[in-house]
Amino acid sequence: MELKHLQNGSDIRGIALDLKTGETVNFTKEDAYALARGFAAWLRKLLKKDDLTIAVGRDSRLSGPELLQAVTDGLLFDGVDVIETGLSTTPAMFMATIFDDVDADGAIMLTASHMPANRNGMKFFYKGGGLDSAQIRQVIEIAEKENFRHLDGGSVTSFDLMKVYAEHLRNIIAEKVNSGHPEKPLEGLHVVVDAGNGAGGFFVSQVLEPLGAKTEGSQFLEPDGNFPNHIPNPENDEAMASLVKAVKNSKADLGIIFDTDVDRSSAVDSNGNPIGRNDLIALASLLAQKNHKDLTVVTDSVTSDELTEFLEEKGIHHMRFKRGYKNVINEAKRLNEEGVDAALAIETSGHAAFKDNYFLDDGAFLATQIVVEAASNSISDLIRDLKHPLEEKELRLEINEDAFREYGTQVIEDLKNFARESDYITLVEPNYEGCRINFDTDHGNGWLLMRMSLHENLLPINIESNNPEGAKVMAKELYEFLSQYPSLDLTQMEEFINN
Repeated sequence: MELKHLQNGSDIRGIALDLKTGETVNFTKEDAYALARGFAAWLRKLLKKDDLTIAVGRDSRLSGPELLQAVTDGLLFDGVDVIETGLSTTPAMFMATIFDDVDADGAIMLTASHMPANRNGMKFFYKGGGLDSAQIRQVIEIAEKENFRHLDGGSVTSFDLMKVYAEHLRNIIAEKVNSGHPEKPLEGLHVVVDAGNGAGGFFVSQVLEPLGAKTEGSQFLEPDGNFPNHIPNPENDEAMASLVKAVKNSKADLGIIFDTDVDRSSAVDSNGNPIGRNDLIALASLLAQKNHKDLTVVTDSVTSDELTEFLEEKGIHHMRFKRGYKNVINEAKRLNEEGVDAALAIETSGHAAFKDNYFLDDGAFLATQIVVEAASNSISDLIRDLKHPLEEKELRLEINEDAFREYGTQVIEDLKNFARESDYITLVEPNYEGCRINFDTDHGNGWLLMRMSLHENLLPINIESNNPEGAKVMAKELYEFLSQYPSLDLTQMEEFINN
């Protein structure tokens, strides 16, 4: 059995359904069965015990029920006590290993986040957190070699995990909001939620409404694996525009949007202004600072210079690291081990992991923090001083080489050397991913970052400028340098420069 192709960083992802898209199914129920058994064997070795309890849940994807049954069958065959949680969120599945009511040894979530409807995947957890890339490779190796541990026994029980998880979130809000209405602390607050037909609709019915919040105007709360309304992705322009419209039409105080499995979220303020990417990082940082006065925030590599300036003005240290939410989280954990209070790890994509929440990237926990603040203050006022670049652009250049990673890495090293010798370009150091360079006022007045994609044969390039047409000026300068590499497809860059 060949399963390595299903690994996507710290996740398993593949095409699970033939929806007439021309894409061939490469993630089957047999694969899910084998990977579940591989995880059980891995967990037994880690915990040094035979008796295991593993929670299993899924998001709203059409392939979810069949794959969940395959996972359950695989675990049962190897003598695992299975707790089926049905429609769940990814963060809740991790909490199944924490909550006393469940106390699972591990958990498996069937999800492919915001990917198209024909996709699905798996995420694995134990009490120490989510499995990282190296641990996923270990699970895959066990499954491919069929080094399973078949034991007799095993059972299946159903458990309403989302009921317990929602109560957990309600308790956080009730404890922090002092509104004079102890039973209904959110009375008078109007929140519109967009769940994108994923698993996030519970936040309205089980968290906000029981606490007295008004939720009229909330949309796409019903689970539907066809995702008929928009891509369930807070980074998607169409999805965010839909929430902005809903907030304005409802005259709401706040809007919240989730991705499919609710490990990411973003917001919209009462004026209909989206709060995502650098704005979301700024807001989350200020919320984390309330309990961590000497706060360090770890972000991915594409955050703006303006964000760094804003955080430093607020007395917050900014550590710009690498793309990949697990990279950001693991760096924050490492800093904490060294005595640095890195209490927030957050990507521009919306993955936000608080130290006070097990370093779990949990969109509902972030939304809860935002709701608590919005109950007494204007969230837009908190980040009013955050400046934004005049222009920003992302380009993705394809590398037409079999050894694309080696080729791209060499291009990046060559660019670093070019920058060191330039009169108008400054190499940003320290820098932990790719090559980040600053351009002087006469050559674009901004910065760009060129890095290797985590999983694809691409060189993503992020550009920000404070001059009109400055992004194009920098792109032209970079284009001249990159023209010497015949295996790079510069079409996208040429279109941007010439339009």
